[in-house]
Amino acid sequence: MADPTNTSPPAPTPAQNQDRLKTFFSGHADSTHPNRWDDLWKAGDFLPWDRGYANPALIDLLNTSTFPLDGPHRKRALVPGCGKGYDVVLLAAQGYDAYGLEISENATKAAREWVKDPGEGKEGEYGTKSEAVGRGGVNILFGDFFKDEWRAESDKGEGWDLIYDCTFLCALPPSLRAPWALRMSKLLAPNGSLICLEFPTHKPPKSGGPPWALPSTVYVELFKRPGEEISFDDDGKVIPEEKEESDEALVRVAHFKPERTHAVGVVNGEVKDWVSIWKHKS
Repeated sequence: MADPTNTSPPAPTPAQNQDRLKTFFSGHADSTHPNRWDDLWKAGDFLPWDRGYANPALIDLLNTSTFPLDGPHRKRALVPGCGKGYDVVLLAAQGYDAYGLEISENATKAAREWVKDPGEGKEGEYGTKSEAVGRGGVNILFGDFFKDEWRAESDKGEGWDLIYDCTFLCALPPSLRAPWALRMSKLLAPNGSLICLEFPTHKPPKSGGPPWALPSTVYVELFKRPGEEISFDDDGKVIPEEKEESDEALVRVAHFKPERTHAVGVVNGEVKDWVSIWKHKS
């Protein structure tokens, strides 16, 4: 029986949060979206994408030692759209010099404050993983992913050994998908790995966003020829095309459904998120 003295409203469902987020951006030009995100971070009372900790799918993947950290130089990782920096600190704990990038000035401030004292994490994931490898640095950058100013204090044009996209592409207007793919290809070091947490894969393509629907076929088509637009049918579904890969193509070297992810990626007890790993084709 419900407690009659409890008058608190029920917590919004993920669908309700997504509808509210979509409404906040609806009718506003793509060019205004960075300021809209900053407004949300400034207010601080509606941040539904902020889960409070790193995605368990990334934690589990990194714990498999899929990405060796040996070599003469410390490996470097980038998290565009890093939010408060949970994934940045996780990657630093694994041994990377980790950089988070935010286009929102208020998000940048929030992240720089949070990373000062992240603690050990829910599962100890923010503790140093290997004493032999050591802990990498944590850096939070303010800048536009599609521009180069922020790179002067980070990779200096050398590229990144690891890039992690988690709810970044799905937050971008669809008009930026082709530029996103080209930018990822340019930023990834020759032997680097791009990890994509594919979300939301189950959302109807024409339902709008953010977050915008991202079935796996979107990534496959975008990375065949990064920078080129891809085709959609009248229902908003991707039309796969048999086209030759460009020199800047990224190829998928792994694709799997993780055992764990954030609750928003689980529907009726089934994980709907996917993880894909991409590398340069040569």
